[in-house]
Amino acid sequence: LGAFLPRGITIRLHGDANDYTGKGLSGGRVIVRPPQGSPFVAEENIIAGNVILYGATGGEMFLRGVVGERFCVRNSGAVAVVEGVGDHACEYMTGGRAVVLGLTGRNFGAGMSGGIAFVLDVDGAFATRVNPEMVDLDPLDGDDREWLHDRVRRHLEETDSAVARGLLESWGDQVERFVKVMPKDYKRVLDAERRAKEEEEAKVRA
Repeated sequence: LGAFLPRGITIRLHGDANDYTGKGLSGGRVIVRPPQGSPFVAEENIIAGNVILYGATGGEMFLRGVVGERFCVRNSGAVAVVEGVGDHACEYMTGGRAVVLGLTGRNFGAGMSGGIAFVLDVDGAFATRVNPEMVDLDPLDGDDREWLHDRVRRHLEETDSAVARGLLESWGDQVERFVKVMPKDYKRVLDAERRAKEEEEAKVRA
């Protein structure tokens, strides 16, 4: 579903999806949510399969529910919101952003060299499920909080997510539960760019 979907096209699925949803997503938008009136609790059930957003280069995805293994593998530009993931999420990710509003499996962020993930640490044990070789777990700054609030709000608008609604109702407290997964190399690049910009501004002022 939505493989290589280009900019300007939006797919809205009321139902569930299989493996490789959004493979190579290149600017389009994919929204997957349970059908109206579904009796099950969305955030406790699988809405899409394994290897979602494999090799995506751009676009957006909102998933009301949990997905399988290898979510956002080799993602280089897409932005996604999901309510739980299996093992090996954000593996070899080089760009884009992922927001996980639920539990994760093991080996999160293995080989992740770019992009950023924001994970709601539901049980306080997320750090034990991260592969620490290439990523740090950092607190959110002001820009992160603003961006994340907007993304969770949009997730609610697109999917009518009960999880998003609950988070937004007490955002001041809930935002403190998020962890920022930041690739070490990417962080060094951003720091170098920031220092170069500050030095250039200092020269202009002088």
